[in-house]
Amino acid sequence: MDRRSFLYTASAASVFALLPYAARAAAPGARDAELNRVFDAAFHASLRQSPESATSLGLDKGADADLKHQLSPRTAAARRINLGALLDTIAAIEAIGPKGLSPQSQLDREVVLYSLRARAVGPEKFNLDSAVRPFTIFQQGGAYFSTPDFLNSAHTIANADDAEAYLDRLDAFATVLDQETHEQAVEAHRGVVAPDFSLDLTLGQMAALRSPAPEANTLTTSLVRRTGQIPGDWGKRAASIVSTRVYPALDRQIALIRKLRARARTSAGVWDIPQGEAIYAAALEASTTTKFTPAEVHQMGLDQVAQISAELDAILRAQGFTAGTVAERLTALNTRPEQLYADTAAGRAELIASLNEGVKLISARLPQAFLNPSQAPLEIRAVPVEIQDGASNGYYRRAALDGSRPAIYFINLKSVGDWPKYTLPSLTFHEGLPGHHLQISTAQEAEGPLIRKTSFFGAYSEGWALYAEQLADELGAYASPLERAGYLQSFLFRAARLVIDTGIHTKRWSREQATDYMVATVGFARPRSQREVERYCTQPGQACSYKVGHASWVRARKRAQEIAGAKFDLKQFHEVIRAGAVPLTILERLVEERAKGAA
Repeated sequence: MDRRSFLYTASAASVFALLPYAARAAAPGARDAELNRVFDAAFHASLRQSPESATSLGLDKGADADLKHQLSPRTAAARRINLGALLDTIAAIEAIGPKGLSPQSQLDREVVLYSLRARAVGPEKFNLDSAVRPFTIFQQGGAYFSTPDFLNSAHTIANADDAEAYLDRLDAFATVLDQETHEQAVEAHRGVVAPDFSLDLTLGQMAALRSPAPEANTLTTSLVRRTGQIPGDWGKRAASIVSTRVYPALDRQIALIRKLRARARTSAGVWDIPQGEAIYAAALEASTTTKFTPAEVHQMGLDQVAQISAELDAILRAQGFTAGTVAERLTALNTRPEQLYADTAAGRAELIASLNEGVKLISARLPQAFLNPSQAPLEIRAVPVEIQDGASNGYYRRAALDGSRPAIYFINLKSVGDWPKYTLPSLTFHEGLPGHHLQISTAQEAEGPLIRKTSFFGAYSEGWALYAEQLADELGAYASPLERAGYLQSFLFRAARLVIDTGIHTKRWSREQATDYMVATVGFARPRSQREVERYCTQPGQACSYKVGHASWVRARKRAQEIAGAKFDLKQFHEVIRAGAVPLTILERLVEERAKGAA
């Protein structure tokens, strides 16, 4: 048994040890402390299972410093062990009933149980890590895609031990690649493999990672750049690992993907893999934290597309854009020279500088809508070139809990033509302030168990980020009618995704059909639209979390206003984010309870 396997076994055993204690009746008034002990043990066990999470949260220190030298194993055996630990944790928490808990602990218990039960669905029901990410290797999944970026942007290096840890992880990267190659081969045998176009993108990105000389690969240069003042032959050692360990493992994985590509399916949706219909239903529920059916989500999207298109039509007409459909007018606007940054390094630097300026401008307005808004730092970076072909257009990475690494808002600058100037403010309000960065930083700074501070529900967080774009409009943060058009286009984009995601996975739309709809409805350039559609094909349900979540936030605020009437306080309403992320049904109930308590 290797060391990583031992850690998995040990983490499972630590959860087993919770059961007898959790089952005992606690002394009167001690139930909160008992529950929090279970939470803390479960959270620590999850860190032992995921060294990457420990590093991302800045918790790979002290007794857990060994985790900084490791990567998570990607094997079926590890999945089984993790599932066993997960089910034991659920049992331990269930053994502490809600009676005798404070209201806050009752909420924490309910939210954590929901999250853990949802996590169990993929491995327990489908023998997959997740219904939302059913494929081991695809254009946005697999160690080849995530590990180089993780080592570069999450693994901090302050001393020689950190550099040694980097080298250990670089060596482990080769092992993980081989593990995933094996698992993908097994899963392909049972019909679970990404479609042909996804494998093409995957092969292209693998080639980009494989092509540099070992000493010029970012896996090596990232370490060299960050060890300039640390004595040691870091570059030579890293290049040797890349040459003798990583590249051979990557070659083996490329060979498998080429073999799978030769007979890959051309269909886009998960309907065409075993248990596909059930996988999509589970993915949709996991992504939206609702019981909406695919047909209901599809119709919701059609209705919202019609409503938002009408609003955009009015703005564009007022600005003199009258010829063609809304999408055609937006497409024409996207290509106007005054809307474009130069397709050069200087143009990209200017674009990122404008995003940083936008963060400063909105930050000054936050006190109008929030009590003591978080001041956590935020970096804005371009998506690494090696993965930009398959990466999302924009995404957010939370900060380390110990402050060792700030939060990062990534933007994909493969083509600056994807980012006309009028569209960028809404992106900053979504990914930065008052969107993901404010919501997640606020939750991390709040009191409470770590398992709740780091809770994540896509519909809550993405719904908040869209609500944040709307709130920015209420705060007057869009400087012109065209910037408001960019914000509404963002909403139109998310509404169209409800139609597209359900269309791909339940109505059997092709990638081309879905891309045509995106271009004709939203007005994004075809390459950008196609990249988006390709993501929906391989991560079913996830794209639906945004607008379903936004609708829930809007309903929750409207209900709070109805209850409080003239006493409604927007700043107090926004205090709900200090409670941490919750499923949408709990969000709306929680807001209503808070509003009634304040009325």
